[in-house]
Amino acid sequence: MPFINIKTNTAVPAAKAETIKSAMGKAITAIPGKSEQWLMVAVEPEQMLWFQGSDAPAAMVEVSIFGSASPSACDQMTGQVCTILSNELGIAGNRIYVKYAETDKWGWNGSNF
Repeated sequence: MPFINIKTNTAVPAAKAETIKSAMGKAITAIPGKSEQWLMVAVEPEQMLWFQGSDAPAAMVEVSIFGSASPSACDQMTGQVCTILSNELGIAGNRIYVKYAETDKWGWNGSNF
């Protein structure tokens, strides 16, 4: 039950958003037990977002998961997220933050897991 929320100050055409969504579906498998089958992705383009005092292309990516992930799985996921956003939106990896949130409480379809 992962959720990836991508906020960026760049424009994201629909075709790019679709490519990013598909790439995140592959990237989430870096975390054992996670797959695109349960993945929800949000892309929030053209946000008012500054990093280091600059509005140069940047992104804040939040990866929320049910359960937990090892530091090495998160490292691998972060690398993939940065590569995807660099390739698709031209955002340098040093202008991308990736935040992980782990929980043991996750609801779906009227009840909790």
